[in-house]
Amino acid sequence: MKPFGYVRPASTDEAVRLCAAGPGARFLGGGTNLVDLMKLGVETPRILVDVSGLPLDRVTRTPEGGLSIGATVRNSDLAAHPDVTGSYPVLSGALLAGASGQLRNAATTGGNLLQRTRCRYFQDVSKPCNKRLPGSGCPAYAEGGRDFAILGYSSECVATDPSDMAVALAALDATVVLVGPEGERTVPVTEFHRLPGENPDQDTVIRPGELITEVVLPPPAPGTVSRYRKARDRASYAFALVSVAATLRVESGRVESATLAFGGVAPRPWRAHRAEAELRGAPATPAAFQHAVIAELAEARPLDGNAFKVDLARRLALDVLGDLTERQPAPIG
Repeated sequence: MKPFGYVRPASTDEAVRLCAAGPGARFLGGGTNLVDLMKLGVETPRILVDVSGLPLDRVTRTPEGGLSIGATVRNSDLAAHPDVTGSYPVLSGALLAGASGQLRNAATTGGNLLQRTRCRYFQDVSKPCNKRLPGSGCPAYAEGGRDFAILGYSSECVATDPSDMAVALAALDATVVLVGPEGERTVPVTEFHRLPGENPDQDTVIRPGELITEVVLPPPAPGTVSRYRKARDRASYAFALVSVAATLRVESGRVESATLAFGGVAPRPWRAHRAEAELRGAPATPAAFQHAVIAELAEARPLDGNAFKVDLARRLALDVLGDLTERQPAPIG
């Protein structure tokens, strides 16, 4: 490991100023991904700005009835928080499906959003990788292996985003709050992660020196139910081959509202806007769900080794939507 500096700022403003002072600075929260990448030589920061001691570790209700989640809230604490388990079970389920209990005890909300792909070419500095070294090539694209993307990728990069939490946040229409040298701004979580295009090294829309301070969830509409489901090679401690996060509200047998997001299939959490449009106002039936999901996955471009992900994504989504239909609260009166 190469030498690096370390500092613990006393305030958010100081943290931003330290990180914006020069290239090579990185914010450190739980360190469950960043430190691993430093050990591999993928990340070589000049200085670590430790934000774990800042007062960003609270979960509070917003005036609108939603939820504000501080950037340093630990994944385990968030998964067990009564406001999350009660109003946003899709988020609790996604967090519990990710990593081990020990890692969840250390990992933070902001760090989870910023974790980088587990593509083996990205993590092996002896191999070319456009995400790690732009212009060096993408062996994964030629290999076309089972773990890679089927949606949203480019010839520059086919790696998938590894976060379970971010998939649930995408389905919940969460907003990311950022503070940087130019002040505060908000970004919908569905726009926070970038598709690779010609710049696969840029995972997110974060600007130099910006710090995630909180994630804000809107209040759930009455009668909305939600669920997260993940398919993986092992029963635990494995990244998703495909995952699905969904919310659903049915009135008089028809879909009043629905959100759907996939994980493990794209370089970012994949919000299924086309499927949602097909579902809106449709009968809450398996046939309607099937039509909507097939319409969404029609744009999938599987590689040689991962065509199975298309059918797996379809089956998982249908299972989740069917389960949510059965969970709809009984009509009042």
